[in-house]
Amino acid sequence: MTEVQLSAGPVEYTDTGGDGPVLLFVHGLLMSGTVWRKILDDLGRDFRCVCPTLPLGGHRLPMNPDADLSLTGMAKLLGEFIESLDLEEVTIVQNDWGGAQVLVATADTTRLAGLVLTSCEAFDLYPPVPARVIVLAGRVPGGLRLAMSVLNTRLGRRGPGTWGWMSKRPIPDAIIDDWFRPATEQSQIRRDLRKYVLGVPPRAELLAIAQCSATFTKPVTVAWATEDRMFPVAVGHRLAATFPHSRFVEISDSYTLIAEDQPKQLISAIRGHFTPGPNDSDSAR
Repeated sequence: MTEVQLSAGPVEYTDTGGDGPVLLFVHGLLMSGTVWRKILDDLGRDFRCVCPTLPLGGHRLPMNPDADLSLTGMAKLLGEFIESLDLEEVTIVQNDWGGAQVLVATADTTRLAGLVLTSCEAFDLYPPVPARVIVLAGRVPGGLRLAMSVLNTRLGRRGPGTWGWMSKRPIPDAIIDDWFRPATEQSQIRRDLRKYVLGVPPRAELLAIAQCSATFTKPVTVAWATEDRMFPVAVGHRLAATFPHSRFVEISDSYTLIAEDQPKQLISAIRGHFTPGPNDSDSAR
């Protein structure tokens, strides 16, 4: 792990280095950059893969007490991260969280080359309905601490409506322990998480952001799990249709965390973003 100091606080990240095109991998709530571990060896041969651990509850280093960790604040943080590392021609690869769309709607996109959006928040699904219990927990004193204690049970990790709907196959205990430990043990991490879950704009603003993000004219690949229980595949088709230059890729036999369930299919979708094949659908056609 390497650390960069941003205006909101420290952000840890891994960087494979190299001279290939830059892939910036963005994870979801209560995770870290390790969610991408199964695909980095392959992609790292041809791409520079940068994986930050964003302050979404799975981060180990607390942010500054006055940090703006709302949805729009987090999108700005992501843009600042790209600028701080002086990354150019960046393709953001995103899963679960929907910050990339907020970034292209609200910030400068000159450093971006494109987007690969995989089973993620979109439109007014921030968060999806099954995950809204975490928002309710954030509104109650001690609620997030209680929520973490529930998530750390077997039912919380694999039960319906919880993390059992995130991946079709069990995530190794060591990985999910690492994701959940910060918010379980550190009150400052729960403070950061609370800021985010309570900082999602109202529905009308979310839909306005979605409309603005549709002005992004660079290539977009939308790769969606057909069996996703958090984000139905119809959301993916709708998302692809909003961008002027997009392609849609179906991922079979997977839930939301495609990098966990179907790493080979995801690798193919990412590589296809740069060399699309004849069977890829393009919403611009």
